Amino acid sequence: MTLIVTGDAAGKALTAAGFSPFFVAWARFAVAAVGFLPFCGLTRSELGALLDWRVILRALLISAGIACILTALKTEPIANVFGGFFVGPIIAFALSALLLKEPASLSRVLLLLLSFGGVLLVVKPGFGMQSGMGFAVLAGCFHGSFLVATRWLAGRYRPRFLLFSQLAIGAVVLFPFCLGDLPQSYDMTRSSLFFTGLVLLSALGSAAGNYLLVRVNRHTPANIVAPLVYSQLLAATVIGFIAFGDLPDGLALLGLVVIILAGLSSLWLAGRADPRPRPPQAEVLRSR
Repeated sequence: MTLIVTGDAAGKALTAAGFSPFFVAWARFAVAAVGFLPFCGLTRSELGALLDWRVILRALLISAGIACILTALKTEPIANVFGGFFVGPIIAFALSALLLKEPASLSRVLLLLLSFGGVLLVVKPGFGMQSGMGFAVLAGCFHGSFLVATRWLAGRYRPRFLLFSQLAIGAVVLFPFCLGDLPQSYDMTRSSLFFTGLVLLSALGSAAGNYLLVRVNRHTPANIVAPLVYSQLLAATVIGFIAFGDLPDGLALLGLVVIILAGLSSLWLAGRADPRPRPPQAEVLRSR
């Protein structure tokens, strides 16, 4: 989760410098796809799976989520954006219960409702809410759906294939939206090298974080994995202050604290509800 926040911080720096959010999103997917291709172990039999509508749907969800969060980061502090983004675990919890038939206890439902109250404190709907925060909430909706789609497909495809599929499909889907924003020339100036480094950091940080997320989803229910994303808030607050000098205001800070406490409590309840040791099959999955 910290790797993903680092990638988004690099994306925020790029959009603040005048780069289009769609270009930054496309560059993230394209660079990561090219860099990961030699290591993904793609086989001829898996090429057809890239046209599986479920694989495409999952890639579209993360592509839309990345484009929305980069749009939000262009104008909003990174910690606030991640606060609004944290409607995602609520979406993931609800969809995993409805679509994947995973258990949903009353205590965890109440904690997620408390978490949603924290999101409202950060987003401040109805009084001074900026459009960027709307994109942050929309990104959270897409990402929550993506988490459930990842759990849905984690047992059908290898983690490396799932990561490559979202990168490759995302790069193809986003390319038409950034055609008018592609850099027209490149020179080896210090600023050009700096921006190239930011593109690489944005792409590789996000790709590495999402690969680890796929690995976790192979043997952990989505409604247990979802609260783990709350650790992004701490990373977003620290990185946002160090890199951009941004700190949440009092109301937003209270909302972030509420979200973190609710998320950690949900994790604690999930651990108590399923104290069983991991079955041997999980060790087989980890070794693949």
